[in-house]
Amino acid sequence: MRYLPLTDTDRQAMLATIGAGSIDDLFIDVPESARLSGPIAGLPPHASELAVERHMTALARKNVVAGEVPFFLGAGAYRHHVPASVDHIIQRGEFLTAYTPYQPEIAQGTLQVMFEFQSQVARLLGCDVANASMYDGSTACWEAISMARRLTKRGKAILSGGVHPHYVSVAKTMAKFTGDQLVTSLPTLSPEPDTLDLINQIDDDTSCVVVQYPDILGRIEDMSALADAVHAKKALLIAVVTEPVALGVIKSPGEMGADIVVGEGQSLGVGLQFGGPYVGLFACSEKLVRQMPGRLCGETVDAEGKRGFVLTLSTREQHIRREKATSNICTSSVLCALAMSAHMTLLGEAGLRRLAEINHVAASAAADRLGEVDGVELVTDRFFNEFTLKLSKEARPVVRALADKGILAGVSLGRLYPGADDLQNGLVVAVTETTTEEDVETLASALQEVLA
Repeated sequence: MRYLPLTDTDRQAMLATIGAGSIDDLFIDVPESARLSGPIAGLPPHASELAVERHMTALARKNVVAGEVPFFLGAGAYRHHVPASVDHIIQRGEFLTAYTPYQPEIAQGTLQVMFEFQSQVARLLGCDVANASMYDGSTACWEAISMARRLTKRGKAILSGGVHPHYVSVAKTMAKFTGDQLVTSLPTLSPEPDTLDLINQIDDDTSCVVVQYPDILGRIEDMSALADAVHAKKALLIAVVTEPVALGVIKSPGEMGADIVVGEGQSLGVGLQFGGPYVGLFACSEKLVRQMPGRLCGETVDAEGKRGFVLTLSTREQHIRREKATSNICTSSVLCALAMSAHMTLLGEAGLRRLAEINHVAASAAADRLGEVDGVELVTDRFFNEFTLKLSKEARPVVRALADKGILAGVSLGRLYPGADDLQNGLVVAVTETTTEEDVETLASALQEVLA
């Protein structure tokens, strides 16, 4: 909305229209003890539109723009180039203003995009079917755990130490209300994920095992053996993908036996946007589809035999009868899903593979260069575009010192795991197609200086 201040004349005209003598008459039902007796402490008095714009612009200038400095942040949100045509497509009126497509006869454009998005996500994640999106990756992860409980009638979920701690935090919050038992652990600064430990923990009470691919340290592991062990106990394997571009060059989780694959689609078509809105991905095998949360769009034909699209699996309980719903987090992020679908369509299969190759080559070169710096040890030996360094000093103050030099060097594990002493020197570095050789050299030189 535009900022529209009112004059006293405007207020009097509106009060006269509704038959109120003063603004206080509008609050007659609010107890006097609960009303403000004066201005709100700490808030300035009203200002003109021009003054407010200037103030807000000055506040915005305090933010560091990702594209204006060497940028190596990742850990679940990644900076990729988004073609200008993506933004043009999603701002078309028929997409930008569309709400839940209850009436398919007037929402065919939105429904077709949802259908195509589902097809793309299912193929990308290696599953039979995908829904029309979730809120974000973390809530999709919890919904998968909840779905596993419904399917197995068990309440114990084992989460790998390599799962993003924010995703684990969301799951712990939700489990307080469902009674699920979550078995969690911390990652270690080791090249190898905790696959063997996960296998040893699986028992007859386990509903699912949750792993991230690539994991929070950037490590990539074949999960086929884990899938076999999980299925031997009649549990489900859930894979979390926070960087879908990786699937342009590495095997998809579905191909390795994952029953449910969830993730964050932000990397494709959706900017960083200070943390959201993003788009959650959710896919599974066909035999599990009736317990899948959210909406599923399907293709059909109308009475005249013309191709059309409808919400195939989306009961009214999802929207209006919460106690009967499969999920209460069922609103799809359709606009962000449209952006992701548009970006994937523009890339095509060959383009996505090429983008992924560029990311990996750039990250490999960066890892080699940074590994040459005194006081830096490369932890991750199998990675896509993100890897972990072990520094000779605590990483958080190093990151702060580099930020003061105009370099966003990465995400310190001390920030993600503030109580874990063994992780305080860990630094997660992400490199994408937007990272230049000059950026890497700038980081290496500054890191050498700060660690000296």
